[in-house]
Amino acid sequence: MQAHEIDYHIYGEEMQYVEIELDPQEVVVAEAGSFMMMENGIKMETIFGDGSEQQSGVFGKLLNAGKRMLTGESLFMTAYINQDNLKRKVSFASPYPGKIVPIDLTKYQGKFICQKDSFLCAAKGVSVGIEFSKKLGRGLFGGEGFIMQKIEGDGMAFVHSGGTLARKELQAGEVLKVDTGCIVGFTKDVDYDIEFIGGIKNSVFGGEGLFYATLRGPGIVYIQSLPFSRLADRIIASAPRAGGSGREEGSLLGGLGNLLDGDNRF
Repeated sequence: MQAHEIDYHIYGEEMQYVEIELDPQEVVVAEAGSFMMMENGIKMETIFGDGSEQQSGVFGKLLNAGKRMLTGESLFMTAYINQDNLKRKVSFASPYPGKIVPIDLTKYQGKFICQKDSFLCAAKGVSVGIEFSKKLGRGLFGGEGFIMQKIEGDGMAFVHSGGTLARKELQAGEVLKVDTGCIVGFTKDVDYDIEFIGGIKNSVFGGEGLFYATLRGPGIVYIQSLPFSRLADRIIASAPRAGGSGREEGSLLGGLGNLLDGDNRF
């Protein structure tokens, strides 16, 4: 199915949203919870799967939607249809601070592989499926497990990243080593594997985990500076606990630690 051609504009710096302009009868599909605002004349409709119609029949649609469950996403997506006679706009927001990345699939040979929770929205006709890892090491230690998302088609899709975004264009044979959680996505020709950091001191005291990802070109890679999992870990570590007041709990300095590090909240 040929994807709908949509126009868009991304607003903001650190808390971005994408505004999509729909011609009459054009449709954009999005993950639940990403909707921000829309103009009058656009109808919101919950659909089974991604609406790409690559799987026909009831069983095909169930299979397509069931695959989304493996990536941790909902069985359903939301379609936004412009039922007016004029162009109308609908906007979707990134769920945490970072950047929204526009992916023109026609420039990436019709396929882009990304984190399983990074997809934001896409033109109707774009397929959002799963990409199974064929390598045991990648599946066991890659942070994203055996499954990543794949976005296929000939239209526009949008993914989001955390923190600052880096775009790296790798030449044939060129290797980039990355923290496993910092990968946003990459083109289909990039070879992705997991490598052991090595060394007793690195493994026990390094604080960076035991493995990192190796990305081998040719292809384009998107890297994020702040994965949501890292942000969540820092928040949990700093959260007050029962019987204590936060990160200084159990330390020799106790509450004095807050005064020394500039954290003077009461």
